[in-house]
Amino acid sequence: MNVLLLLAVFKCYSTQLDAAFPRIAPSRLQFFEYDSIFINCDELEVSSEWRVMRKLKEDPANTTQWETSTGSITIKLAFTSDSGEYWCENEDGGRSNSINITVTAGDVILVSPPVPVMEGDSVSLHCRDKMAASSLPADFYKDGLLSVTGYKGNFTISTVSKSHEGLYKCSISGAEESAESWLAVRAHVTVSLEEIQESPESPSTDSSSHLFIFLSVVFTVYGVAVLPLLIGLFYYQRHEG
Repeated sequence: MNVLLLLAVFKCYSTQLDAAFPRIAPSRLQFFEYDSIFINCDELEVSSEWRVMRKLKEDPANTTQWETSTGSITIKLAFTSDSGEYWCENEDGGRSNSINITVTAGDVILVSPPVPVMEGDSVSLHCRDKMAASSLPADFYKDGLLSVTGYKGNFTISTVSKSHEGLYKCSISGAEESAESWLAVRAHVTVSLEEIQESPESPSTDSSSHLFIFLSVVFTVYGVAVLPLLIGLFYYQRHEG
């Protein structure tokens, strides 16, 4: 039972580590120029200091670390040169998953989740025009192919599956199209009843083993305590006779 419990805890812990991402606000991957972007690593782990790292698209060979960062950074005025891969890293070499931020000089962005969505959940994509005060009809594309037209600029997937994973972009009539962003989909990780039943350390097997040991100890103690009494009684009756 203990081994099974440790296995379940390990699976959950591995899932948490695998799901670690920097927190970004506003919560999206695409931004207009001059937007403000906040990236935070403080929530990953309290036992060590995390710093924001990045690799810029315009300079793929250069990895920059903000030495003054204490786990978060604010880009007050974003430029297209700030586009790139962002992640969190600690002094022990631990590293989170990356998010890919795109800053565009254009007028259209796709608002999509910056972190993976879980299978079975609902997710909404929004096509946003910088110059329009309200949502406009937009076409949404997955992997370069037209997927759907959202007449209010929204595209909602009510039940996400692995097949929905891919590169998405949108376009608005009379304007331009957005950049592409990756929508990742993750499966729920659980310990199933079948895994528990098939485990060599299943509760039933473990309980049976403990019961057998307990009964063995009881009979052994009983035998050690009662046997001398029976022998003494035998000799006493023989002497009296």
